Amino acid sequence: MAKEKHDKKEEIKEDQTLNESGCAGSCETCGGCAPELDPETIIQILDSRNKELEEKYMRLQAEYLNFKTRTQGEVSRMLQYEGESFIKEMLIIKDNLERAVMMDDNDLSDEVSKFLSGFKMILGALTGLFDKYEVHEVDCLGKEFDPHFEEAVLTEHDETKPANVVLEVLTKGYTYKDKLIRPAMVKVNK
Repeated sequence: MAKEKHDKKEEIKEDQTLNESGCAGSCETCGGCAPELDPETIIQILDSRNKELEEKYMRLQAEYLNFKTRTQGEVSRMLQYEGESFIKEMLIIKDNLERAVMMDDNDLSDEVSKFLSGFKMILGALTGLFDKYEVHEVDCLGKEFDPHFEEAVLTEHDETKPANVVLEVLTKGYTYKDKLIRPAMVKVNK
C-alpha cells in the first residue's frame, strides 16, 4: 500500500497540492479519497465489494463441503474393507485346513483320527468367523462360468454336461462383503 502511494505521488505534477493521506484526490484506490466521493458512490462501491466477497465466501464454502463429502466417502470405503489383507492371508490357512480334513480317516489309527477331528473343529470355527465378518465362498460348481467371479485354468470336454459349465473347483473363490477378494480357480467344460 505504501509503495502504491509513493508511485502515485511521483505521477502527480509538482504544482498540485496533496491531501493529508498523500494523495491528490484523483484516485479511487486509497482511503484518503473517500471523503471527496459522494455518499451514493461510496455505498455503490461498498455494495459491489460486499457482493463480491459474499460470492467468494459461497464458492469457498461449496468447495469445502465438496471436499468434506469426498473425504468422508474415501474414509468410509477404506474402513468398509479395512480387514481385506488379513482375510486374504487367513484364506490360505483355511485352504490348508480343508485339504487336511479331506483325508480319509477310516483307515487311520485312533491318534491320527483325534488330530483330524481337531482340525475339523478348527476349520468349523474359522468358517464361522468368516461368516460373521461377511466372507463367503463363491458358489460356482455345476453352474455356468462367470468371468467376474471365476478364473478358468483348465478346460475339459464332457458330453454329458452343457458347455461353459464349471466341472471342478480347484481353488475356492471368496467375496468380502460385496467385493470379490479372490476369484475361484476352476475347470470349465468346453
